[in-house]
Amino acid sequence: MIRITRETDYGIVLLTRMVRDERQSYSAAALAKQLDLPLPMVSKILKALARTGVLVSQRGAQGGYSLARPADAISAADIIDALEGPIAITECSSDALHACLREHHCTVSHHWHRINDAIRTALEQISLLELSRPLPAAVNLWPAGAYRPAESPNPLNSQ
Repeated sequence: MIRITRETDYGIVLLTRMVRDERQSYSAAALAKQLDLPLPMVSKILKALARTGVLVSQRGAQGGYSLARPADAISAADIIDALEGPIAITECSSDALHACLREHHCTVSHHWHRINDAIRTALEQISLLELSRPLPAAVNLWPAGAYRPAESPNPLNSQ
C-alpha cells in the first residue's frame, strides 16, 4: 500500500488551516490547540516545513509561522517532498543514482519511473489552496473504468 505518514497528513491539515489567512503568523501552540494535535509533533512539522521553504518563521512576541508563498503556488508534491523527501514509490524510481543493485537486470524499472512520474505530476497539479477547500458535489472520485469496490460507494454521489 502506498501511504503518506501521519506526520505528512498532519502537515497538510496544519497548512490548510493556515490558508484561512495567509498573511497571519501562527504559533505551534495555537495551531496544536485549534486542531487538537500533539504540540511536539506540530512543532516538528512546522520546523521541517520552514526548513524546506514551505513556511517562513518569525521570532519574537508577534512571531510564528506563515506560508512562504501563496497557497495556490504550493503543491501537494511540495508538501510531501518537504516532510517525507522525494516522492519515489520504489527504490529504483528515486532520483538517487543507482539506488537498486539489480537495476541492470531489471525489466520493469522503466515502468516504475513512468508510474512515479504520473503520481508526481498528479500531486504537482493539486495546490494547497485546493486542498483547503471542500470538493464540489459533482466531483466523481472514481474515474470511468477504475476499480471500484462495491462496498465503498462514492460518498459524494450518495446525497
